[in-house]
Amino acid sequence: MYILYNIGMNIKTFSTTKVREHISDLMDIVSTSGKSIVLGRRNVPEAVLIPFPNLWNGKLTEIANINAYSKSFDFLADEPEIYSLKDIKRKYV
Repeated sequence: MYILYNIGMNIKTFSTTKVREHISDLMDIVSTSGKSIVLGRRNVPEAVLIPFPNLWNGKLTEIANINAYSKSFDFLADEPEIYSLKDIKRKYV
């Protein structure tokens, strides 16, 4: 399968032509490996095929579920708590 390499971003980008030809294979790769695949045209990334989250929360927005699943905010686990639960309840409840 032909893969475009976006040198500036150092990521593999699959062309839309190859995606159409191999969508089933790409979905298998994403679901089994847990890795995301970038799709694009003319070596420009335009979309991402990501694994579906195991713990989808219907009460949250789509982007909130995706961000939670992507571990985008894991770095905050090492940050000190600057507000107590009491402070948060006082302000928001």
